Amino acid sequence: MISWKRVGVAVALSPTAEGLLQQAAYVARIFQAELFIIHVGQASNETRLAVENLAATLLERNIPYQICWETGDPVSKILAICEREHIDLLVAGALKKENIFRYYLGTVARKIMRKANCSVLMVTNPGELVSYSHLVLNAEDSPYIRHALEVACWIGRKEKSKWLHVVRELKMMGLALASSDQCTEEEYNDIQQNLLHDEMSEVEKMLSSVPHEGLKVNVKVLSGKSGFELARFAERKSADLLIVGAPERRFSLFDRVFPHDLEYIFADLPAHLLIVHSRKEAMNG
Repeated sequence: MISWKRVGVAVALSPTAEGLLQQAAYVARIFQAELFIIHVGQASNETRLAVENLAATLLERNIPYQICWETGDPVSKILAICEREHIDLLVAGALKKENIFRYYLGTVARKIMRKANCSVLMVTNPGELVSYSHLVLNAEDSPYIRHALEVACWIGRKEKSKWLHVVRELKMMGLALASSDQCTEEEYNDIQQNLLHDEMSEVEKMLSSVPHEGLKVNVKVLSGKSGFELARFAERKSADLLIVGAPERRFSLFDRVFPHDLEYIFADLPAHLLIVHSRKEAMNG
């Protein structure tokens, strides 16, 4: 069983607050966790009553909760509460681009994602309660990929998900280097097939050490811009949840000059996005 026992949800008093809280409650039920409702703003009588009225619905579902109040900078205060309360998973809402039905991580969400010492779930459509029937896992570009795979398999088995798609990138740079000298079309195809085999073997090796009995797993190798192709694949599969390992704290100079692969996902979210951090993803039993 995974050791996520404290789920936080960052709530602002907006039209999406109730939907976001309901999604957070759904997640808390999955993990049998206590829910911490985090609100950054003035705790006036009116505000307190509004937040408490939102939280009252949790009592009906027998979900234990606490309300945490802070004033000041939203990012620093939310992160401080997560540290103080030992939050394992923080739930927050993504923003919708104006005039089109696309969701992305805004400035506050990006800062939280990059600085949080816990996992983060970004909810794209708080008005619609989503169950996790179709999962897509990005199986690379993170030092935390094994933790992300463990979480994906655990959620998939717990929720009896229909599919878990484990996506791996074909290293196009490696293919280009391997075929840099003049080679025949047949030789090029052989090199490509060998690289595909290597990527598939790497995923199967990881899966062999993670419990996933009863879960339908599809291993897919994509080529192209990995973040872009991953997002489009998740969209084609009607994914409910896209799971990625947390990126490095500091991107390289190359990543600061050109968009990091995950930036393609953050700018156009195809599904709820779960960013798995390594701190508390230890598995028990």
